[in-house]
Amino acid sequence: MDQVKKILGIVWMLLALVVAYYGLTMFGIPKVMSDKQEDNVFGWIILTVLMPIIVGGLGIFGWYSFTGEYADDKI
Repeated sequence: MDQVKKILGIVWMLLALVVAYYGLTMFGIPKVMSDKQEDNVFGWIILTVLMPIIVGGLGIFGWYSFTGEYADDKI
C-alpha cells in the first residue's frame, strides 16, 4: 500500500503542474490582459488567490505522500 501512496504522490505533483499551466494559460493571464473590468478582476483573483491555494495544496500533499509521511508504520 505504501508503494501505491508513493505513486499517487507523483501523480498529485504532476497534477499540480498541469493545473498551474492550465490555470495560467487559460484563466489567469488572458483574463488579466482583457479589456473588460469583470474579466480583469476574475483574472487577478485566479492568479493571486486560487492558484497558490490549489497548486500549493496539490504539491504539498503529493510531496508528503511521495516522501512517506502517510506511511502505515509511521504512527
